[in-house]
Amino acid sequence: MISDAVSCGTQCAPQRSLLRALGMTDEEISKPMIGIVSSYNEIVPGHMNIDKIVNAVKQGIAMAGGNPVVFPAIAVCDGIAMGHKGMKYSLVTRDLIADSTEAMAIAHAFDALVMVPNCDKNVPGLLMAAARLNIPTIFVSGGPMLAGRVKGEKRSLSSMFEAVGSYNSGKISAEELDEFENKVCPSCGSCSGMYTANSMNCLTEVLGMALRGNGTIPAVYSERIRLAKHAGMKIMELLEKNIRPRDIMTEDAFRNALTMDMALGCSTNSMLHLPAIAHECGIDLNLDIANEISSKTPNLCHLAPAGHTYMEDLNEAGGIYAVMNEINKLGLLKTDLITCTGKTIAENISGVLNKNPDIIRTVDNPYSKTGGIAVLRGNLAPDSCVVKRSAVAPEMLKHSGPAKVYDCEEDAMAAINGGEIVEGDVVVIRYEGPKGGPGMREMLNPTSAIMGMGLGSTVALITDGRFSGATRGASIGHVSPEAAVGGPIALIKNGDIIDIDINANTINVRLSEEEFAKRKSEWVPRKPSITTGYLARYASLVTSGNRGAVLEVPSCSKDKE
Repeated sequence: MISDAVSCGTQCAPQRSLLRALGMTDEEISKPMIGIVSSYNEIVPGHMNIDKIVNAVKQGIAMAGGNPVVFPAIAVCDGIAMGHKGMKYSLVTRDLIADSTEAMAIAHAFDALVMVPNCDKNVPGLLMAAARLNIPTIFVSGGPMLAGRVKGEKRSLSSMFEAVGSYNSGKISAEELDEFENKVCPSCGSCSGMYTANSMNCLTEVLGMALRGNGTIPAVYSERIRLAKHAGMKIMELLEKNIRPRDIMTEDAFRNALTMDMALGCSTNSMLHLPAIAHECGIDLNLDIANEISSKTPNLCHLAPAGHTYMEDLNEAGGIYAVMNEINKLGLLKTDLITCTGKTIAENISGVLNKNPDIIRTVDNPYSKTGGIAVLRGNLAPDSCVVKRSAVAPEMLKHSGPAKVYDCEEDAMAAINGGEIVEGDVVVIRYEGPKGGPGMREMLNPTSAIMGMGLGSTVALITDGRFSGATRGASIGHVSPEAAVGGPIALIKNGDIIDIDINANTINVRLSEEEFAKRKSEWVPRKPSITTGYLARYASLVTSGNRGAVLEVPSCSKDKE
């Protein structure tokens, strides 16, 4: 046992004295020490119930013969951080979470871990840590929020942001806006659509790192407490069998995750997080395979913001295993892979029924024959960019229009609210990438304002930043190379005509190579907005969006054994 290093032998008497200071008995010290990484806090709605989840995990571990020990992980609420400087600190916490978990786990010689995350960067950060540490690990999240109800219709956080745009354009009253504010987020949990948090929690099931229901059982259901107890018990089995994260998260498992990403219509942020997690597993997840997978994978789910169904509906329809079983009718999943259940994917999904084909479409009646996410390339994004195709109006799948260029989100918002954006425009927001932001902010405010003003079927938005999972419309992010390193997006001027063809996976600006070269020779890099502290260090190490915005130190190499 790893924990023998702090619990066994005369030489460990000092360490045992400190464990006794914690109130541990001989019986506890003699058992495997299982770390529970708790992301509980009192500022993120998705995390306010995690203390209850953690207590249930502790019970499960103790029932199965382990010694549970809790330590914390940070978490940022993207919704609260949205639209101001705070959003620069969202994506970057993914690496802080992975690094701090690595430090705590190794410093205290834990034998295994139960990760208890919920929201956007928390889940991928802890998956990165799990891959890096490679000791037996299982995930159980805090669960999704219930949908709100406004005027008898189910609503969610994306409705709230769009309501602000509707109010600013005079489409709804202040009283109606207040009703949205008070009703769209009715419970604890990760926001109720297929946004980033829920996308990643669902994909933990697909990857095999979480038990059935982890992504979909609502936060307020007692079923989630039972799930947490089972996760606590299951980690002891994983420890006994020595089933570790890199045994589970293989290259085939990541291909499964990309396949299910397409079927579910997940957040475009998954295109950042999956490569970053794979990187920690020693796997190069080239996003070039995304379009190949998408071409064969039908989109079966239209959860908010793409449609009017929510996580609670997906849960009642059979959850992620039901979608996996449906997709596997086409033979698109590798099903002989081991999972945290101790069984294979084939065993996990066998006999799981699709209980509502209106929520989970059948493979012969999909929303579209191709997947929910598309990777585009062209002279504007030579290294790729990403769009949530399933949330784009059909008339915007192909669009040409003049560029309206802004060097930060704030300038773009001022222009949108000031009426500068008109039908046909292509809004370009740059210097918001991983280095340029720094921190790659989400652009939910601009996209929601455009939708709320009724321009969603006529205006596109492209950025080297990224989008919330709550974004819908022709919103194209992760443009790589980014503006801060002199990518083509830095050279665009107002009035340049941009051609977008999502079905053809292309994005181009009508400029000759000679004009590009001329502009590049005249280009002056924008001065960094932040030059001190963590963000400055982050900017110096981070790679581009198409590589998952991972941190890279060229002189260091990681032992993946």
